[in-house]
Amino acid sequence: MNQRFKTYRLGLIMEQTLGHVTHAQRLKKFLSNETSVQPTWMPVPSQADDVWQKLPGYTIRSSIRARSLVRAALRKQALDCLFYHTQGTALFGIGLMQRIPTVISLDATPTNFKTIGATYDGYKASDGVLAQLKLEWYRRMFQSAAELVTWSNWVKQSLLENYGVAPAKVTVIPPGVELCQWRPTVKEVRRGDPLRLLFVGGDFARKGGHVLLEAFRCGLADRCTLDIVTKDETVCSEDSVRVHRGLTANSPLLRQLFADADLFVFPTMGDTNAIVVIEAMASGLPVIATNVGALAEEVEDGVTGLLVPLNDPGALIEAVCALANNPARIVAMGAAARARAERLFDAEHNYKALVSVLKRCVENGTVDKSD
Repeated sequence: MNQRFKTYRLGLIMEQTLGHVTHAQRLKKFLSNETSVQPTWMPVPSQADDVWQKLPGYTIRSSIRARSLVRAALRKQALDCLFYHTQGTALFGIGLMQRIPTVISLDATPTNFKTIGATYDGYKASDGVLAQLKLEWYRRMFQSAAELVTWSNWVKQSLLENYGVAPAKVTVIPPGVELCQWRPTVKEVRRGDPLRLLFVGGDFARKGGHVLLEAFRCGLADRCTLDIVTKDETVCSEDSVRVHRGLTANSPLLRQLFADADLFVFPTMGDTNAIVVIEAMASGLPVIATNVGALAEEVEDGVTGLLVPLNDPGALIEAVCALANNPARIVAMGAAARARAERLFDAEHNYKALVSVLKRCVENGTVDKSD
């Protein structure tokens, strides 16, 4: 088949919560320039004024909404491939996967999420018979998909070990950022000058904001300033702490805060991946973060930043002071962070790789159910 003039009709079912909103926006922007792709966008809202809102369980509501969206789209036209991001929208799509090549994209398996889920509001882990039923359902869903795309090796390993998925069926493609928008700022960091710390986290508590504030008040306030970007109304500016609200993703004001900062500090209590960490790296900032989820695949400890234990203000103070005492190391880590972002997290490169997976599924035209 001559693919040069072929149009791929892709149905993209996108979860609309947390960092997945930004991911969907960037993918949509990339596909707007892909003349070979005819996308049908199906954003799945986290909240909606519909009959499903009263159902228990975010995943159940999302999957039912996604199924309704896909059925409505298929009544209008045929689709060559379905792309679900995340697996929480695909639970009731197994029947469709038998007929239409389907790719499922995920930032965490349910097993992954159990390790961090307690930090998310409303999360309750299943146990006993229900847990086993959910495991079998997800296993069947993952094996019904033509291919799986994960944001990290952390997730790929779980698919292999916990769900019996064949390694060849999984492609690791991290989320990306537009490197042209997030650029390093040349600045001189001198010993003795106050360091400008930056924290960005809408969910202030889960992202470790209180841990950072305790560290700042107990050992960093005399040598640092702190900019906090959050939607939490209980956090207020004080002395050397400036709180910024209402800043949207990729906004000029947000990018300026990254450009002005010396260090990005992110002591999160629970995350899978953090797009904001990638934005910091692309901005040439060393990152101090906790070693949870797949953050160790973003931050190379000792090279592009430092990884610290969970919920440990003392360790946070020690890490910041270690860099404050060594301005040359800050410069070197910032350069290494930008280089790593260019190598691993370039949106244009990574979304092109994702589209290649989708096109490959269309060309193969069959569903691989092997495990």
